[in-house]
Amino acid sequence: MTDEDSRRGRIKCVVWDLDNTLWDGVLLEGDAGPPRPEMLKIMRTLDEHGILQSIASKNDPDAADQHLSAFGISDMFLYPQIGWGPKSDAVARIAKSLNFGLDAIAFVDDQEFERAEVSFAHPSVLCLDPNELAGALTEPEFNPRFITEESRQRRHLYRSQVAREEAEREFQGTSEEFLASLAMTFTIRPASRDDLQRAEELTVRTNQLNSTGRTYSYDELEALLTSPDHLVLVAELEDRFGSYGTIGLALVQRGTPYWHLKLLLMSCRTMSRGVGTILLNHIMAAARDAGVRLRADFVETGRNRMMQITYAFAGFVEVAREGPAVLLESDLSNVQAPAPYVTVVVK
Repeated sequence: MTDEDSRRGRIKCVVWDLDNTLWDGVLLEGDAGPPRPEMLKIMRTLDEHGILQSIASKNDPDAADQHLSAFGISDMFLYPQIGWGPKSDAVARIAKSLNFGLDAIAFVDDQEFERAEVSFAHPSVLCLDPNELAGALTEPEFNPRFITEESRQRRHLYRSQVAREEAEREFQGTSEEFLASLAMTFTIRPASRDDLQRAEELTVRTNQLNSTGRTYSYDELEALLTSPDHLVLVAELEDRFGSYGTIGLALVQRGTPYWHLKLLLMSCRTMSRGVGTILLNHIMAAARDAGVRLRADFVETGRNRMMQITYAFAGFVEVAREGPAVLLESDLSNVQAPAPYVTVVVK
Protein backbone atom coordinates (compact mmCIF):
# COMPACT_ATOMS: atom_id res chain seq x y z
CA MET A 1 0.00 0.00 0.00
CA THR A 2 1.35 3.42 -0.96
CA ASP A 3 1.41 6.41 1.37
CA GLU A 4 -1.39 7.97 -0.68
CA ASP A 5 -3.51 4.82 -0.30
CA SER A 6 -3.02 4.84 3.48
CA ARG A 7 -4.16 8.48 3.65
CA ARG A 8 -7.11 8.11 1.30
CA GLY A 9 -10.46 8.88 2.88
CA ARG A 10 -8.98 9.40 6.34
CA ILE A 11 -11.05 12.50 7.15
CA LYS A 12 -14.57 11.51 8.23
CA CYS A 13 -15.77 14.79 9.73
CA VAL A 14 -15.04 18.48 9.14
CA VAL A 15 -15.68 20.70 12.17
CA TRP A 16 -16.43 24.31 11.25
CA ASP A 17 -15.99 27.57 13.09
CA LEU A 18 -18.74 30.08 12.20
CA ASP A 19 -17.75 33.77 12.49
CA ASN A 20 -15.40 34.85 9.69
CA THR A 21 -15.11 31.22 8.62
CA LEU A 22 -18.44 29.89 7.41
CA TRP A 23 -19.68 33.45 7.00
CA ASP A 24 -18.13 36.92 7.05
CA GLY A 25 -18.69 38.98 10.16
CA VAL A 26 -19.44 38.30 13.82
CA LEU A 27 -22.92 37.14 14.73
CA LEU A 28 -23.15 38.80 18.14
CA GLU A 29 -21.86 42.09 16.74
CA GLY A 30 -24.76 42.12 14.29
CA ASP A 31 -22.70 42.09 11.10
CA ALA A 32 -22.78 38.38 10.21
CA GLY A 33 -23.63 37.85 6.57
CA PRO A 34 -24.97 34.81 4.75
CA PRO A 35 -22.77 31.74 4.44
CA ARG A 36 -19.96 32.37 1.98
CA PRO A 37 -20.81 30.85 -1.43
CA GLU A 38 -17.44 29.13 -1.69
CA MET A 39 -17.96 27.53 1.71
CA LEU A 40 -21.46 26.33 0.76
CA LYS A 41 -19.94 24.71 -2.31
CA ILE A 42 -17.36 22.97 -0.15
CA MET A 43 -20.07 21.84 2.27
CA ARG A 44 -22.02 20.23 -0.57
CA THR A 45 -18.89 18.48 -1.85
CA LEU A 46 -18.10 17.10 1.60
CA ASP A 47 -21.67 15.88 1.98
CA GLU A 48 -21.57 14.11 -1.39
CA HIS A 49 -18.29 12.43 -0.40
CA GLY A 50 -19.88 11.08 2.77
CA ILE A 51 -17.80 13.34 5.03
CA LEU A 52 -19.84 14.47 8.01
CA GLN A 53 -19.82 18.04 9.30
CA SER A 54 -20.16 19.68 12.69
CA ILE A 55 -19.53 23.01 14.42
CA ALA A 56 -17.17 24.25 17.14
CA SER A 57 -17.98 27.92 17.64
CA LYS A 58 -17.71 30.41 20.49
CA ASN A 59 -21.13 31.88 20.09
CA ASP A 60 -24.65 32.10 21.44
CA PRO A 61 -26.28 28.74 20.62
CA ASP A 62 -29.77 30.09 19.93
CA ALA A 63 -28.54 32.95 17.75
CA ALA A 64 -26.24 30.65 15.80
CA ASP A 65 -28.98 28.09 15.25
CA GLN A 66 -31.38 30.81 14.05
CA HIS A 67 -28.79 32.13 11.61
CA LEU A 68 -28.04 28.66 10.24
CA SER A 69 -31.73 27.85 9.98
CA ALA A 70 -32.45 31.10 8.14
CA PHE A 71 -30.24 29.87 5.31
CA GLY A 72 -31.50 26.28 5.42
CA ILE A 73 -28.26 24.61 6.46
CA SER A 74 -28.72 23.75 10.14
CA ASP A 75 -29.42 20.10 9.31
CA MET A 76 -26.00 19.76 7.66
CA PHE A 77 -24.30 19.65 11.07
CA LEU A 78 -24.22 16.76 13.53
CA TYR A 79 -23.63 17.28 17.25
CA PRO A 80 -22.83 21.03 16.93
CA GLN A 81 -20.90 22.45 19.87
CA ILE A 82 -21.74 26.14 20.23
CA GLY A 83 -20.77 27.83 23.49
CA TRP A 84 -17.85 29.48 25.24
CA GLY A 85 -15.51 26.67 26.26
CA PRO A 86 -12.22 25.67 24.59
CA LYS A 87 -12.65 24.48 21.05
CA SER A 88 -10.39 21.51 21.76
CA ASP A 89 -13.05 20.28 24.20
CA ALA A 90 -15.75 20.83 21.57
CA VAL A 91 -13.80 18.85 18.97
CA ALA A 92 -13.27 16.00 21.45
CA ARG A 93 -17.01 15.87 22.26
CA ILE A 94 -17.87 15.74 18.56
CA ALA A 95 -15.41 12.91 17.93
CA LYS A 96 -16.78 10.99 20.91
CA SER A 97 -20.39 11.49 19.81
CA LEU A 98 -19.58 10.21 16.32
CA ASN A 99 -17.36 7.46 17.74
CA PHE A 100 -14.48 8.60 15.52
CA GLY A 101 -10.81 8.79 16.30
CA LEU A 102 -9.42 12.31 16.47
CA ASP A 103 -7.25 11.57 13.43
CA ALA A 104 -10.49 11.37 11.41
CA ILE A 105 -11.32 15.02 12.20
CA ALA A 106 -10.45 18.23 10.32
CA PHE A 107 -10.99 21.55 12.09
CA VAL A 108 -11.49 24.78 10.11
CA ASP A 109 -11.11 28.18 11.83
CA ASP A 110 -9.99 31.61 10.66
CA GLN A 111 -8.14 32.33 13.92
CA GLU A 112 -4.61 31.01 14.24
CA PHE A 113 -4.95 30.95 18.04
CA GLU A 114 -7.95 28.59 17.89
CA ARG A 115 -6.22 26.26 15.43
CA ALA A 116 -3.12 26.21 17.64
CA GLU A 117 -5.21 25.46 20.75
CA VAL A 118 -6.89 22.49 19.07
CA SER A 119 -3.64 21.28 17.52
CA PHE A 120 -1.84 21.43 20.87
CA ALA A 121 -4.56 19.43 22.63
CA HIS A 122 -5.13 17.01 19.73
CA PRO A 123 -2.06 16.73 17.47
CA SER A 124 -3.77 14.21 15.18
CA VAL A 125 -6.56 16.64 14.22
CA LEU A 126 -5.99 18.28 10.83
CA CYS A 127 -6.29 22.06 11.45
CA LEU A 128 -6.93 24.32 8.45
CA ASP A 129 -7.41 27.98 7.71
CA PRO A 130 -10.62 28.46 5.68
CA ASN A 131 -8.55 29.65 2.72
CA GLU A 132 -6.70 26.31 2.75
CA LEU A 133 -9.80 24.16 2.65
CA ALA A 134 -10.54 24.25 -1.07
CA GLY A 135 -7.00 23.09 -1.84
CA ALA A 136 -7.16 20.42 0.86
CA LEU A 137 -10.21 18.88 -0.83
CA THR A 138 -7.94 17.66 -3.62
CA GLU A 139 -5.81 15.68 -1.16
CA PRO A 140 -6.30 11.92 -0.60
CA GLU A 141 -7.55 12.45 2.98
CA PHE A 142 -10.75 14.00 1.61
CA ASN A 143 -11.20 11.63 -1.33
CA PRO A 144 -12.19 8.03 -0.70
CA ARG A 145 -11.53 5.77 -3.65
CA PHE A 146 -15.25 5.17 -4.13
CA ILE A 147 -18.22 7.40 -3.40
CA THR A 148 -21.02 4.93 -2.82
CA GLU A 149 -24.73 5.49 -2.44
CA GLU A 150 -24.21 4.83 1.24
CA SER A 151 -21.60 7.62 1.28
CA ARG A 152 -24.14 10.05 -0.15
CA GLN A 153 -26.66 9.01 2.49
CA ARG A 154 -24.23 9.01 5.42
CA ARG A 155 -25.46 12.24 6.98
CA HIS A 156 -29.03 10.95 6.92
CA LEU A 157 -27.94 7.64 8.47
CA TYR A 158 -26.29 9.54 11.30
CA ARG A 159 -29.33 11.78 11.71
CA SER A 160 -31.37 8.63 12.26
CA GLN A 161 -28.82 7.69 14.90
CA VAL A 162 -29.35 11.05 16.63
CA ALA A 163 -33.10 10.33 16.68
CA ARG A 164 -32.41 6.93 18.26
CA GLU A 165 -30.25 8.54 20.94
CA GLU A 166 -32.96 11.08 21.73
CA ALA A 167 -35.54 8.30 21.96
CA GLU A 168 -33.26 6.34 24.30
CA ARG A 169 -32.81 9.33 26.61
CA GLU A 170 -36.57 9.72 26.85
CA PHE A 171 -37.31 6.00 27.19
CA GLN A 172 -38.66 4.83 30.54
CA GLY A 173 -37.28 1.35 31.09
CA THR A 174 -34.14 -0.78 30.98
CA SER A 175 -31.54 -0.74 28.22
CA GLU A 176 -32.68 -4.17 27.05
CA GLU A 177 -36.28 -2.99 26.92
CA PHE A 178 -35.24 -0.03 24.80
CA LEU A 179 -33.31 -2.28 22.43
CA ALA A 180 -36.37 -4.50 22.14
CA SER A 181 -38.45 -1.44 21.26
CA LEU A 182 -36.21 -0.78 18.24
CA ALA A 183 -37.45 -3.94 16.43
CA MET A 184 -34.01 -4.62 14.95
CA THR A 185 -33.42 -6.94 12.01
CA PHE A 186 -29.85 -8.13 11.36
CA THR A 187 -29.32 -9.61 7.89
CA ILE A 188 -26.33 -11.76 6.90
CA ARG A 189 -25.74 -12.64 3.25
CA PRO A 190 -22.96 -13.49 0.82
CA ALA A 191 -21.43 -10.40 -0.71
CA SER A 192 -22.05 -9.59 -4.35
CA ARG A 193 -20.05 -7.39 -6.71
CA ASP A 194 -22.49 -4.59 -5.97
CA ASP A 195 -21.30 -4.69 -2.34
CA LEU A 196 -17.58 -4.46 -3.02
CA GLN A 197 -17.19 -0.68 -3.13
CA ARG A 198 -18.96 -0.38 0.23
CA ALA A 199 -16.91 -3.32 1.57
CA GLU A 200 -13.66 -1.57 0.66
CA GLU A 201 -15.00 1.61 2.25
CA LEU A 202 -15.76 -0.30 5.45
CA THR A 203 -12.22 -1.62 5.74
CA VAL A 204 -10.83 1.90 5.25
CA ARG A 205 -13.24 3.70 7.60
CA THR A 206 -13.61 1.19 10.44
CA ASN A 207 -10.90 1.17 13.12
CA GLN A 208 -12.26 0.29 16.55
CA LEU A 209 -14.15 -2.82 15.44
CA ASN A 210 -11.70 -4.07 12.82
CA SER A 211 -10.01 -7.29 13.88
CA THR A 212 -6.78 -6.69 11.95
CA GLY A 213 -6.74 -3.04 10.91
CA ARG A 214 -6.04 -4.24 7.39
CA THR A 215 -7.66 -2.53 4.42
CA TYR A 216 -8.77 -4.47 1.34
CA SER A 217 -9.03 -2.98 -2.13
CA TYR A 218 -11.92 -3.58 -4.50
CA ASP A 219 -9.69 -5.84 -6.62
CA GLU A 220 -8.62 -7.93 -3.62
CA LEU A 221 -12.22 -8.35 -2.50
CA GLU A 222 -13.33 -9.27 -6.02
CA ALA A 223 -10.67 -11.98 -6.20
CA LEU A 224 -11.85 -13.42 -2.89
CA LEU A 225 -15.46 -13.25 -4.06
CA THR A 226 -14.72 -15.53 -6.99
CA SER A 227 -12.52 -17.93 -5.02
CA PRO A 228 -14.19 -21.25 -4.13
CA ASP A 229 -12.03 -21.42 -1.01
CA HIS A 230 -13.24 -18.12 0.43
CA LEU A 231 -16.44 -16.83 1.93
CA VAL A 232 -17.18 -13.10 1.88
CA LEU A 233 -20.13 -12.08 4.05
CA VAL A 234 -21.77 -8.72 4.61
CA ALA A 235 -24.19 -7.72 7.35
CA GLU A 236 -26.96 -5.13 7.35
CA LEU A 237 -29.01 -3.70 10.19
CA GLU A 238 -32.31 -1.85 10.31
CA ASP A 239 -34.80 -0.83 12.96
CA ARG A 240 -37.94 1.24 13.32
CA PHE A 241 -35.95 4.42 12.64
CA GLY A 242 -34.64 3.11 9.33
CA SER A 243 -31.56 1.40 7.93
CA TYR A 244 -28.04 1.54 9.31
CA GLY A 245 -26.83 0.37 5.89
CA THR A 246 -24.13 -2.24 5.43
CA ILE A 247 -22.42 -2.43 8.80
CA GLY A 248 -20.41 -5.66 8.82
CA LEU A 249 -17.89 -7.60 6.73
CA ALA A 250 -16.23 -10.98 7.22
CA LEU A 251 -13.62 -12.77 5.11
CA VAL A 252 -13.27 -16.50 5.72
CA GLN A 253 -10.78 -18.88 4.12
CA ARG A 254 -12.36 -22.35 4.10
CA GLY A 255 -10.25 -25.47 4.42
CA THR A 256 -9.68 -28.66 6.42
CA PRO A 257 -9.29 -29.09 9.37
CA TYR A 258 -9.66 -25.32 9.89
CA TRP A 259 -11.59 -22.39 8.58
CA HIS A 260 -9.56 -19.19 8.93
CA LEU A 261 -11.34 -15.91 9.70
CA LYS A 262 -9.01 -13.42 8.01
CA LEU A 263 -11.01 -10.28 8.79
CA LEU A 264 -14.03 -9.39 10.90
CA LEU A 265 -15.29 -5.85 11.24
CA MET A 266 -18.41 -4.03 12.32
CA SER A 267 -19.30 -0.37 11.87
CA CYS A 268 -18.75 1.67 15.03
CA ARG A 269 -22.35 2.91 14.70
CA THR A 270 -23.51 -0.46 16.05
CA MET A 271 -21.48 -0.47 19.27
CA SER A 272 -24.42 0.35 21.52
CA ARG A 273 -26.95 -1.86 19.75
CA GLY A 274 -25.90 -5.21 21.23
CA VAL A 275 -25.37 -6.85 17.84
CA GLY A 276 -21.58 -6.96 17.69
CA THR A 277 -21.24 -10.73 18.11
CA ILE A 278 -24.00 -11.90 15.75
CA LEU A 279 -21.84 -12.16 12.63
CA LEU A 280 -19.02 -13.90 14.52
CA ASN A 281 -21.38 -16.45 16.06
CA HIS A 282 -22.93 -17.12 12.66
CA ILE A 283 -19.47 -17.98 11.26
CA MET A 284 -18.69 -20.11 14.30
CA ALA A 285 -21.92 -22.09 13.83
CA ALA A 286 -21.21 -22.54 10.11
CA ALA A 287 -17.71 -23.87 10.84
CA ARG A 288 -19.08 -26.21 13.51
CA ASP A 289 -21.71 -27.53 11.09
CA ALA A 290 -18.98 -28.07 8.48
CA GLY A 291 -17.06 -30.22 10.99
CA VAL A 292 -14.01 -27.95 11.20
CA ARG A 293 -12.38 -25.76 13.81
CA LEU A 294 -12.12 -22.01 13.43
CA ARG A 295 -9.04 -19.86 13.57
CA ALA A 296 -9.00 -16.08 13.41
CA ASP A 297 -6.43 -13.37 12.79
CA PHE A 298 -6.19 -10.51 15.24
CA VAL A 299 -3.72 -7.63 15.00
CA GLU A 300 -3.43 -5.20 17.89
CA THR A 301 -3.75 -1.70 16.43
CA GLY A 302 -4.10 0.26 19.66
CA ARG A 303 -7.69 1.09 18.79
CA ASN A 304 -9.44 -2.27 18.35
CA ARG A 305 -9.50 -3.44 21.95
CA MET A 306 -13.26 -4.04 21.69
CA MET A 307 -12.74 -6.59 18.93
CA GLN A 308 -10.16 -8.39 21.07
CA ILE A 309 -12.72 -8.57 23.89
CA THR A 310 -15.34 -9.86 21.44
CA TYR A 311 -13.09 -12.77 20.48
CA ALA A 312 -12.25 -13.51 24.11
CA PHE A 313 -15.90 -13.68 25.17
CA ALA A 314 -16.57 -15.97 22.21
CA GLY A 315 -14.04 -18.46 23.60
CA PHE A 316 -11.11 -17.81 21.26
CA VAL A 317 -7.65 -18.43 22.73
CA GLU A 318 -4.23 -17.42 21.48
CA VAL A 319 -2.27 -20.20 19.73
CA ALA A 320 0.51 -18.16 18.07
CA ARG A 321 1.88 -14.63 18.09
CA GLU A 322 4.31 -12.58 16.05
CA GLY A 323 4.57 -9.05 17.39
CA PRO A 324 1.09 -7.48 17.35
CA ALA A 325 -0.25 -10.22 15.04
CA VAL A 326 -2.06 -12.96 16.95
CA LEU A 327 -3.55 -16.24 15.73
CA LEU A 328 -6.64 -17.24 17.72
CA GLU A 329 -8.55 -20.51 17.76
CA SER A 330 -11.95 -21.66 18.98
CA ASP A 331 -13.16 -25.18 19.66
CA LEU A 332 -16.67 -23.90 18.82
CA SER A 333 -18.16 -25.00 22.11
CA ASN A 334 -19.27 -21.45 22.91
CA VAL A 335 -21.55 -20.50 20.01
CA GLN A 336 -24.09 -18.05 21.41
CA ALA A 337 -27.62 -17.44 20.25
CA PRO A 338 -28.47 -13.85 19.26
CA ALA A 339 -30.13 -11.61 21.81
CA PRO A 340 -33.94 -12.02 21.85
CA TYR A 341 -34.46 -8.39 20.84
CA VAL A 342 -32.84 -8.94 17.41
CA THR A 343 -34.33 -10.84 14.47
CA VAL A 344 -31.54 -12.48 12.47
CA VAL A 345 -32.11 -13.21 8.78
CA VAL A 346 -29.59 -15.37 6.90
CA LYS A 347 -29.75 -15.36 3.12
